[in-house]
Amino acid sequence: MSHQYKYSLKATGKLLVFTFCCSLFATQVSAQAPWQKINMPTVAELSGKLLNPPSQYSAAVTWGWDGSMTREVIARDLDKFHEIGFRAVSIEAGYGMAGKYLSEAWFQSIKMAVEEAKKRGMHIWIIDEGKYPSGFAGGKFSELKPELKMQALTSQRFVWGSLTIGEPLNGTALSAIAYNPETKVTQNVAIKGGKIDFVPPPGKWEIIIAQSQFKTSPTRSANNPTKGKDGSASLMDYLNPEATRQFLNWTEEEYKKYIGDEFGKTVLGFRGDEPAFSYTPWTPKLPEVFKAKKGYDITPYLATFFLRDPSPEQQKAKADFYDVWSDMFGENYFKLQGDWCKANGMEYMVHLDKDDNMAQFVRSGGDFFKDLKGVQIPGVDAIWHQIWSDTVSNFSKFASSVSHVYNKPRALSESFAAYRPAPNVEQAKWVLNQQMVRGINLFELMFVSSSARSGQTNLRGYMGEAAFPALIKYLNTVCYVLSQGRPATQVALYMPTTSLWMGDKAANESLIKVGEELLNNQYDFDFVSEEALTKDLTVTNGPFTTASGTKYSILVIPSVTVLSNAVIEKIKTMTTYGGRVLFVGKTPELLNDKSFMDAQKVSPDMFSLIHSDMSGKDDYRSMFSKYIKYSDVSLATANPALKYIHRVIKDADIYFFFNESLTDEVNTTATLRGVGMVNEWDPKTNIVTQQSGTDTNYNTPVTLKLKPQETKFIIISKTKMPPIDTN
Repeated sequence: MSHQYKYSLKATGKLLVFTFCCSLFATQVSAQAPWQKINMPTVAELSGKLLNPPSQYSAAVTWGWDGSMTREVIARDLDKFHEIGFRAVSIEAGYGMAGKYLSEAWFQSIKMAVEEAKKRGMHIWIIDEGKYPSGFAGGKFSELKPELKMQALTSQRFVWGSLTIGEPLNGTALSAIAYNPETKVTQNVAIKGGKIDFVPPPGKWEIIIAQSQFKTSPTRSANNPTKGKDGSASLMDYLNPEATRQFLNWTEEEYKKYIGDEFGKTVLGFRGDEPAFSYTPWTPKLPEVFKAKKGYDITPYLATFFLRDPSPEQQKAKADFYDVWSDMFGENYFKLQGDWCKANGMEYMVHLDKDDNMAQFVRSGGDFFKDLKGVQIPGVDAIWHQIWSDTVSNFSKFASSVSHVYNKPRALSESFAAYRPAPNVEQAKWVLNQQMVRGINLFELMFVSSSARSGQTNLRGYMGEAAFPALIKYLNTVCYVLSQGRPATQVALYMPTTSLWMGDKAANESLIKVGEELLNNQYDFDFVSEEALTKDLTVTNGPFTTASGTKYSILVIPSVTVLSNAVIEKIKTMTTYGGRVLFVGKTPELLNDKSFMDAQKVSPDMFSLIHSDMSGKDDYRSMFSKYIKYSDVSLATANPALKYIHRVIKDADIYFFFNESLTDEVNTTATLRGVGMVNEWDPKTNIVTQQSGTDTNYNTPVTLKLKPQETKFIIISKTKMPPIDTN
């Protein structure tokens, strides 16, 4: 985003001090610990840790602090968590605590929890808010800093006649238009001296006035005596960096005073929860930032954002607006917190709201990749019935793709909040495997309330079943393995965020369908964004290449309305060196540079210039096999139930397979990319067996046999994988 977003000399001075302090502290902390970075172990080194993976890779249980958290209560709960296999907890503030959230009593209780966790070799993640969503600091913005509260762009509608010329308007009125609902014609309406200045032509006219106001998304606060979800504890202005610094001062900086010596050790980091906008975002400096980025004044267009059928010009202005506030959200909220955590040896992990559907997400979060590229651990939230055997749910790959593109070792899922139907252990394992095979390798499992009121730690539902400890042991082991090495998929699927900003709902439908068909035909992929393609991925001898060395030789583009010229130039370079781009569905109508307002119609010869392949066929299998020449996993006949993920360590290719079918076995021969000995490892039994097979042109045939709902690792290594000593 533009660096012109500054408030005052005083505020800017605070920024310099804040940055200097972070930089100074960064020089005092040690380099990243192994669990915080990409590691490339040998297969022998990996095998030696499979029985007891490092505790930093453990799944965490969401631990609700309801009631008075004495040392006795803390110790009792931690003992129970440790007994069933957890080596980490995520602390969530609750109701009825001895002191308010963020009070002295709160921080003293946190300090006790850190002391007790350290005794047991356990770790703590701290949810960064007193319930959810993140960003209201337990109500402090409403109480102490109301000028930094969340703001929104809202509208008022009047039928002409109920509002007259010269009538005074609300002092926050920014823009107005006249709209004829019969002809769909709009006219700008001047606001002079806080008054309407407009004489309407003949016909029926409505006046739409855009105004800014302090308006928050609803919050649920542990400090709210009603325990309700309302607006009494306002969120902060996410787009204002001064508000984020204030949030950090009230939260992370205070934790540092009490437990800073355990940062990056017992305390692994902070977890954010669903920061989002329920209304059109606003901040006072937005017009200034917008003009610096886009080169024109957005103010006359603000009222048009509330039209149900905007003109093409108005839709382009809205897309530019979304682009700018997305930049500000990513830079001024998420990145500042990620930078603070990095400087203090900690991890910042966060999941967003409505992250299961990009058509909905763009209105509340803007751009998924821009939001999460600056955090250490991107995440998703698996709630309700989003992931189940009867749903199409590949949204976990949104978070894992950000990790893969930006060289981050892990991706988070907060799972099982308000799940319906409530899963048993077998069903929970299916949901977890479904996410791991899509790249998730860190879980926070909902939910256990403290024993403060009952006197005993009650594990309900699937966590209370006798088979649950075995599930946790399995989960910790698989997540450790899937956190090692680097991802190795060859296919990138373009995320059409900019087309969604342009109102193209079909782009999201196409994205979902193409992603489903790729996976069902054994083509694993990562999502990539516009910004990733143009700024963050390099093009070397053909493939798009990530910082960790993952090479995407195939770019698949779903139905889109618009692409940037910068993407087209990158594609030209990629295809010149042998890479392939496949357009599935509608090809772009517009090409834009820095502004959507200046977008131009696509030249008819563009696709021949970039050597692209186009297909609108419904036969995805034939299309993919024709244009995607090299695959990590090839079957004689595609099996939609068989999913996999491929990672590479120092001397081996690691494949994790999952048979998603509830009833049917998989029994087939597959060809896997990789050369060496074929080791088959069952993570449930820890039995390692070898298969014989010859390799041809870096492809190795293997036999795949998986029972319904079974998982299995195939590890193709230069040396034989040693047996795992279970004694």
